[in-house]
Amino acid sequence: MLTEWLDPSVIDEFDPDTRDLEFDIYSPDCPNKPPFTADFIAAFRERQRARNRRITAWAEEMLATLRRRNDGETERAFVTHRTMCDVRWIDPTIDPMDARRGILSWQSSTVNVGPAGLARFSTLRSWLSQWSYDLSNSKAAVNATKIHRTPVLQIEMKRTTRFPRAIIRSFTTRSPCEQGICEHQGPTHFYQGQPEHVSACIDGIIDWSHRNDL
Repeated sequence: MLTEWLDPSVIDEFDPDTRDLEFDIYSPDCPNKPPFTADFIAAFRERQRARNRRITAWAEEMLATLRRRNDGETERAFVTHRTMCDVRWIDPTIDPMDARRGILSWQSSTVNVGPAGLARFSTLRSWLSQWSYDLSNSKAAVNATKIHRTPVLQIEMKRTTRFPRAIIRSFTTRSPCEQGICEHQGPTHFYQGQPEHVSACIDGIIDWSHRNDL
């Protein structure tokens, strides 16, 4: 998920203002506009994977350097700039969702450069364990195949403005265990100002738990 949200326009991890305009989709000067072509989306995704791997290689190299130094420094924190950038957020033809598309463009571009974006602050080991495209231990679709005896309930907020359905459904299609899907049409991602939907969600969890003897 993080890799599909990394801003591929970033060229220098230590200078986020140095960017490749061709992939800077939030910039009004970007030559590529929605609806995006299949070739551009493929190139965009490949650039995202390449950026993730550059950060991973740097993290591994830095850990090795710290080990060689052996001077007491065993870990290092760092910032990953621009981690909220996905073509799906500004081109609803790619992955249509029941979301208010009109608010996504400016919100995403603002969060992309904000201090609280996904994986904004990390350490070398936490990046490798959680965010690395190739080395992460937290790949839901892969780990879902290992769940055999525990029933799993997925709760999907249909108006969430961030998570593409392809990501949500990847867990469902990979897991061999008994599953339940609870879809809620009204709530947004954080249920902000929607206490009635929080209650409905809790009721759904309780009902599903009783039906599965949990």
